[in-house]
Amino acid sequence: MILGALIDSGLDPKVLTTHLSKLPLSGYQVEVSREQRGPIAGTRVNVRVEDEEQPPRSAREIRELIGGSRLPAPVKKMSLAVMQRLAEAEGHLHQHPPEEAHFHEVGAVDSIVDMVGACAGLHLLEIDRVVASPLPMGRGFVCCQHGMLPLPAPATMALLEGVPVYDSGQQRELVTPTAAAILTTITSEFGGFPQMRVGRVGYGVGEHPESHPPNLLRLVLGRTSTAMLQERLLLMETSIDDMNPELYGHLMERLLRAGALDINVLPAQMKKNRPGQLLRVLLSEGLRDTVLQILFSETPSFGVRIQEVERISLPRRAIRVQTPYGRLPVKVAANPEGDSTLAPEYDACQRAARRHQVPLRQVYEEAIYRARERLHKTDAGRRRRGDTATRVRKDEAEEK
Repeated sequence: MILGALIDSGLDPKVLTTHLSKLPLSGYQVEVSREQRGPIAGTRVNVRVEDEEQPPRSAREIRELIGGSRLPAPVKKMSLAVMQRLAEAEGHLHQHPPEEAHFHEVGAVDSIVDMVGACAGLHLLEIDRVVASPLPMGRGFVCCQHGMLPLPAPATMALLEGVPVYDSGQQRELVTPTAAAILTTITSEFGGFPQMRVGRVGYGVGEHPESHPPNLLRLVLGRTSTAMLQERLLLMETSIDDMNPELYGHLMERLLRAGALDINVLPAQMKKNRPGQLLRVLLSEGLRDTVLQILFSETPSFGVRIQEVERISLPRRAIRVQTPYGRLPVKVAANPEGDSTLAPEYDACQRAARRHQVPLRQVYEEAIYRARERLHKTDAGRRRRGDTATRVRKDEAEEK
């Protein structure tokens, strides 16, 4: 249904399947069709798998599958974060490490396509913020390879800890573990409509044709009406004075891989006059339990402080510029005064500096120069097109 809503909102199915073909995965077809649910028409996506009996896959196997693909780096990162959410939920339920988690239905080809396809769709549509409504919970039982399970499924409930939900009154599964993992990874806030200018509306069609209300997932695409983005996030912090400094690098790497937005380690003077560190992690609400588990397992902390914060940020996009050191990605943000703030991607610049044996600062300056040059040409072209349009309108007025 998530894939259907993305396609119904403007995602080209051919472009999506091209991206999915970059996964070393075969034996499936993505079928796209228009279907009616009640008074509303939408798009239904069905992943047709050639071999219905799928072998269990471990979290490590799926991670290697995604990591070894030719997918764009942002799609890989988001897909791996979704996979990590599922692995930690399954590991918690079955009392074993996340890497040893084995998936049956979730590990099947169609579920991998759902997860990676959703992340690719968000990337292709350039969606940089997701706000979701509270999620509906179904009732009853579902039969799977683990046996008969109550609804919502235990894995779904583990993934939705801290997420607002409500009882729909329907006797069927409404939120699957795969959907719960996707939503809690990509969503920055659960609540009502954010302030935005509505663009396109799409509907993803579900399997059940006769359900009430109609079995649809609605996706509303829009742009913020101001030059700045506002979002509600969580800020976690803990004070540490007895941790080996060498371990902070691994901790930060694991937090970023899980989807943390920002991490700071600040010097702090603690009780009994001991010097220590204040660790602060900024994250979306859906990652609350994942980050807590990492902090308690990777640090000697006995407690974590959590507060809700509002982050205001500039909308940004990425461009690639040609330099003497290769094509380099540069983030471009437009500030309220209309000027551009440029930030070359550190990792790409570092690799280029090592490859060409030049100072990193030199690569940075070249990337910024080329980006400003490109933006200047683009703005000049827009102004010329605007002047032409003005002259045409003026000539038309004089003729009249």
